[in-house]
Amino acid sequence: MSSGSPADPARVPELPGVLTAADVSASAGYLLRTQAPDGAIPWFPGGHTDVWDHVECAMALAAAGHTGAAHRAYAWLCGVQLPDGSFPAKLHQNEPAGGLREANHAAYPAVGAWHQLLITGDEQAAARLWPTVRAGVDFALGLRTDRGEIRWARDADGSPGDHALLTGCASVHHALRCGAALGERLGAPQPDWELAAARLGHLLSEHEAVFADRSRYSMDWYYPVISGAVRGDAAHRRIDARWDTFVVPGLGIRCVSDQPWVTGAETAELALALAAVGETDRASGLVADIQHLRDPDDGAYWTGYQFAHGVRWPVERSTWTAAAVILATDALTGTTPGAEVFTERVEAPDAPEPGICGCAALVG
Repeated sequence: MSSGSPADPARVPELPGVLTAADVSASAGYLLRTQAPDGAIPWFPGGHTDVWDHVECAMALAAAGHTGAAHRAYAWLCGVQLPDGSFPAKLHQNEPAGGLREANHAAYPAVGAWHQLLITGDEQAAARLWPTVRAGVDFALGLRTDRGEIRWARDADGSPGDHALLTGCASVHHALRCGAALGERLGAPQPDWELAAARLGHLLSEHEAVFADRSRYSMDWYYPVISGAVRGDAAHRRIDARWDTFVVPGLGIRCVSDQPWVTGAETAELALALAAVGETDRASGLVADIQHLRDPDDGAYWTGYQFAHGVRWPVERSTWTAAAVILATDALTGTTPGAEVFTERVEAPDAPEPGICGCAALVG
């Protein structure tokens, strides 16, 4: 258990009419109490840890003013990273649960490191984390196809996955953008990352057919917007096109389109996507809708709600759900500079020259 450090009350986000600063601080307190002494933040007390969700929780801690606890979370990453720059897909008390290593897990520390630097301004801490960030991004890019999408993982024997996931690639796209910004700030520009992000962003926005079909999952719907790959009118059209498929008024959004199950993290992440394109009213309404998942005793959030049977499911109160709510609140209010990670204006890259991404073969 980590006692953390006192939050700066002037920096704690609040969402008028939905969450007070005290509410957000209570949710951050749940993350602090779940954080292990070495900095790891598992899914729930006693549960396993994965790097992507761990980073999301570290970002939420920083957004709520607990930058010291976030620093410890990032230091933990350096200790569990594998020699090839990857991370085990799942860890129990820091021991790998298997040999699978996912691309988006390896790349996502770039988002957290940039977020932490924006909030703290601590370039020395960012420089210490930079080798971990760089190695993780390079591992992810090692799974890139000639066309530019990122295969989702490597098996224990080193074999790459045989497909790319849209949500995972959107997350890697976000990491490439943040990693490039971090490198520029630290005097280590990464033009190859910028080019890889542009090519991947083009595939995400124009050629979804290259990715495995997971369209029943809500994350494939909104994640290209969170990542910055889809912006402007295209983003609004994308959100509107499947709004009625996933949104359950008053409850949140479905995790999958064909199940009566709303989840707090996905709802908060959709709010992040909406914040990124200026739809703050709809986003605030979504955050309000999932407050039925909030435990008033300690600010934790139940993972989801099966509304056909009227039961919370699964029974755990996941740290990453509370983290997503905190990050959405910050993005909607712009309380910390870290909100820029999600809301910064992103110009759509120019379409590649014919043949660069294989457009002719994809649409022919």
